[in-house]
Amino acid sequence: MILRVWDVTLTVSDLERAVDFYERVLGLSKKYQFSDYAGFDCGGVEIGLQPGTPPETQEGAPCLDLLVRDVDEVYRALSEQGVRFLKEPHDTPWGGRIALLTDPDGNRLQLVQIDWRKYFTACAS
Repeated sequence: MILRVWDVTLTVSDLERAVDFYERVLGLSKKYQFSDYAGFDCGGVEIGLQPGTPPETQEGAPCLDLLVRDVDEVYRALSEQGVRFLKEPHDTPWGGRIALLTDPDGNRLQLVQIDWRKYFTACAS
């Protein structure tokens, strides 16, 4: 059966532009790149980028959550680099502080900071 998530692959319209965003702007480490794919390490899970026609973003579209230590700090740093946010940092009832952004192709990425004490309390109730 399933052991763990190995890879999440996103469709991008311009591979070089997307590689620049994930490597330079988000600071992910590129593992390798071919003409039709680039792979980045994200805490042991690969984020893959594959050229194609990205689907139109719609409400309820898939979202890739990225765990960070300080959502507000990362929000400020990415905003200064021109990253487009759909939702500014805000608290959740389950102990998270989150901010929603998109990559250059509209793929949804969410910065997540977790107060583990609040999270486990919310899960237990």
